[in-house]
Amino acid sequence: MEDTVIREDFHVHSSFSDGENSPEELVRRAQEKGMTHLGISDHGYAPYDTDCCIPLPLLAEHWDCLRALKLRCRDTLALYCGIEQDFYSDTPTEAYDYVIGSVHYLLCEGIYFAVDDTPERLRELCARGYGRDFYALAEDYYQTVGAVYERTRCDLIGHFDLISKFNEKVPLFDPAHPRYVAAWQGAADRLLATGRPFEINTGAMSRQWRTEPYPADPILRYLASRGARFVLSSDSHSAENLCFAFPEQLRRARRLGLELCPFSEVLRGKN
Repeated sequence: MEDTVIREDFHVHSSFSDGENSPEELVRRAQEKGMTHLGISDHGYAPYDTDCCIPLPLLAEHWDCLRALKLRCRDTLALYCGIEQDFYSDTPTEAYDYVIGSVHYLLCEGIYFAVDDTPERLRELCARGYGRDFYALAEDYYQTVGAVYERTRCDLIGHFDLISKFNEKVPLFDPAHPRYVAAWQGAADRLLATGRPFEINTGAMSRQWRTEPYPADPILRYLASRGARFVLSSDSHSAENLCFAFPEQLRRARRLGLELCPFSEVLRGKN
């Protein structure tokens, strides 16, 4: 279990969306690290997210590139063609090997606001749409998160509490506040019923916003106590961050009594 979990990573972005490295460079680095499975999961096209997603004219090229690369490296690395689908995106996903369902945006006054852009942008959203009430914003966010499977039919729940990205360095709300807790518990209960695994996502750690992954410990414990499965993910935007902090997070998961599952086995069961 330990070796399998550490040697695979399925939440990885390439230069087709907002990653730094080409798919070929990611594959090469994965091979150098001795990985057994790699999933490249760029952001699906969304017209409100053109700085980060695969450009519409490149969707076919992205698909062709990954499929060709998959064949070339099949003897040394199992490559999967995934997609990270934002809640509001309508990019078709049926052809992909797997879908990560994520909520990056909230719609306010006809504008899509990213919840993980900057603390200032999140404050602006809170002021414009929620009367500066961060708990009202959190309630709307988690209501959206709770519906992410219904919307995306995802295979993996992405960074469940992304709204808390900045809170460690720039405190915006109290994560122990009863309204915040009730909001995330409602979303968690709804998603637990789907049976889909949740990410333990180290992306904000590699980008130095957090010292712990998504989701936070109280959420992890709540999910684990209700039988959730978890998948280690780096949310890597560079080849150097593949499997970022996985050994440390594996030890932490064991201390917390979490059930880690290799995502390659989840996908095998899907087929």
